Amino acid sequence: MKLNAVAPWLVLVGLAASVTTLVAQQKPGVISGPTGDSPYDIVRFWHKPFAKPGFAFGGNSGVFAETPNRILVAQRGEFKMPDPVPQGFLGFAGSIGFNVLNAVDRRVWQNCLYALDANGNVIEKWNQWDKLFEGSSGPGPHRLRISPYDPEKKIWVINETFSEIYIFSNDMKTLVRTLGEKNVQGSDATHFGKPQDVAFLPDGRVLIADGLDNHRVMIMDKDLRYLGEVGGKGSGPGQFNGVHALGVGPGGRVFALDRSGGRINVFRTTNDPKTLEYVTEFPGFSLPLDIIVNDDAIWVTDLTPLRFTKLDFQGNHLYTWNVPKDLPDGYLEVHTFTVDSTGILYGGDNQYGRTQKFVPKAGIDPKLLIKAPWKATR
Repeated sequence: MKLNAVAPWLVLVGLAASVTTLVAQQKPGVISGPTGDSPYDIVRFWHKPFAKPGFAFGGNSGVFAETPNRILVAQRGEFKMPDPVPQGFLGFAGSIGFNVLNAVDRRVWQNCLYALDANGNVIEKWNQWDKLFEGSSGPGPHRLRISPYDPEKKIWVINETFSEIYIFSNDMKTLVRTLGEKNVQGSDATHFGKPQDVAFLPDGRVLIADGLDNHRVMIMDKDLRYLGEVGGKGSGPGQFNGVHALGVGPGGRVFALDRSGGRINVFRTTNDPKTLEYVTEFPGFSLPLDIIVNDDAIWVTDLTPLRFTKLDFQGNHLYTWNVPKDLPDGYLEVHTFTVDSTGILYGGDNQYGRTQKFVPKAGIDPKLLIKAPWKATR
């Protein structure tokens, strides 16, 4: 049977079945508290294709809304399309039955970093930095962040595969600094083991989620000198089985997603800048993916079932809404999400291969909406 003759429902069944072994082994998360419909409408086909003929988006692993009209994206290379392109192609590889996370033989390291405007059009392409990911067996770039306390708004990109972290000027013309050493893993003060994320404390310190191999949160001073770390491999208090994302909130709270541990570890800053105090854990997740912390609650995406969940700072579930897999608007994995200053939500799909835009529904309860990340006032 030719691919372009496959019924759409068979394509979706096969695509859903192609999820990685790691995901398939996860136990379903526990949903407690109120559940309901999504408080957002999706802007259908918002993410406009810009690749050359024969290519489509790769896994959109990192998305960050710097402004309402500059949304930064890190993708795991582009996806090489089959020739001829199957019928039913809607601008992203997932629409014709491909899972870009698993189809590594079709990954091409080009257009890994770019920016979109509010209408989903590419406005900047930084393919001069594709060389930072070339030669990688994947997955490559994992997160993309900007510190809310940095007046220069430098852009941080975490390269999981090469165990490096890149810090760029805001215009992406200059690689200001590289942390780590390419393809050299280590658990000391200057090396990483598949880093996943960074977060920023109001006093200038930087937290690094390091990550899938070292299972620690590193604490760096404002000059990026190593101060200390917390965590370690395990299931005990404050330990990790993969630190996937970090969020910082009021009262010195730090929330760290224990990916394969299925929980959120909660820490708090102390008078000792070299450490964080373990507070508690919020269990019951399957494979928590990304986090945004607001002034009074946190939002997390989880994989099984795929959903957004709002929690208070005591771990109570305040609201959950499931994310459908059905196309054309569905997701296989909300690997990353970001909210701009106007309340528009963006979510990157690491498996269907695209980013989507969510706008609040008219008349929706504001308590059900995700606000822009918390920032300390000075």
